[in-house]
Amino acid sequence: MQRTMLKSKLHRVRVTQSELHYEGSCAIDETLLEAADIREYQQIDIYNVTNGERFTTYAIRAERDSGTISVNGAAAHKANPGDLLIIATYASYNEIELQKFAPQLVYVDEHNRIVARRNEIPVQAAQA
Repeated sequence: MQRTMLKSKLHRVRVTQSELHYEGSCAIDETLLEAADIREYQQIDIYNVTNGERFTTYAIRAERDSGTISVNGAAAHKANPGDLLIIATYASYNEIELQKFAPQLVYVDEHNRIVARRNEIPVQAAQA
């Protein structure tokens, strides 16, 4: 059996620009791509924390260490500069591969600079 699992996540990156007429769907700072093990042209899912939009597109490379997150083309209608996004990738794993599985979770500051990396999300506490 194969299970589709969260492979990597860029958590709460901030959109720096959106360009309706630029080729390519989401330009991501090359440092962030490497940290989250996202390859150029790989399918990504984007969850806009600011407005609730959810969409699938692909990643392209932006200048290293620029902090750039640019939502381009038709996707530019779904995100504006300043919006907070979660960018996720998924992969299918078999039961043997899952024994060594750990997602790559990348957390950033308000300038899209890496502040933490983890391999798990803490258990959510119940509300009182």
